[in-house]
Amino acid sequence: MKTTLSKRLLAVAGFVTPGSRVADIGTDHAFVPIYLMEHKIVPSALAMDIGKGPLLAAEEHIKEHGLEKYITARQSDGVLALQDGEADSVIIAGMGGALVIKILSEGRERLRNVKELILQPQSEVEKVRHFLYESGYHITAEEMVFEDGKYYPMMHAVPGRDDTVYPESYFKYGGWLIREKNEVLLRYLEKEEREVREIQKKLLPGQEKERIRARLDEIKERLAVIEQAKMEMHGS
Repeated sequence: MKTTLSKRLLAVAGFVTPGSRVADIGTDHAFVPIYLMEHKIVPSALAMDIGKGPLLAAEEHIKEHGLEKYITARQSDGVLALQDGEADSVIIAGMGGALVIKILSEGRERLRNVKELILQPQSEVEKVRHFLYESGYHITAEEMVFEDGKYYPMMHAVPGRDDTVYPESYFKYGGWLIREKNEVLLRYLEKEEREVREIQKKLLPGQEKERIRARLDEIKERLAVIEQAKMEMHGS
């Protein structure tokens, strides 16, 4: 029986260029490499994880699917155990944004010849986009899915500096998602706007006036970025 992926992981797998050799970082049970092999999207894959437990689970799943010849499970702190020329595509999905940035920073040399990054940070997505932009990568595609009550943005990035000056909304919410008028992003923006306005209503002047003023200024800035994104999505 072929592996079935969640909507989130299916979208991640969809960014992999067919024919690429893949390294899945923080592979957990190796679901994505197994799926990519079963659907003949990639010729080989590395299932990498820092933890021995997840790695044993990955090895077990790889054997269950008879893919030991094609998928190698390897213990690795980020991409540090990746050898030069072993992978064309690197997937980092399901980790916090700070950890994604740490892995990319510490593994800069290991990633030198990698042709594409497929990233699905669980938090601090804006910081990840800024990091890519400042580190000589440019984002070529983005997707956002809604699953089990959560919103999951993800991106495909390739080496090559992008000197375009983008508005902050592109880093906060994703330039490709905005330009393509992504329906899931639009729902997310509407939800975020409602939540921010609710917070704004509760911030009544009190004893800590300076703190409240600072918080209100912060909220105004957030609302302005949301409005900027929504206006572009509506073609205004």
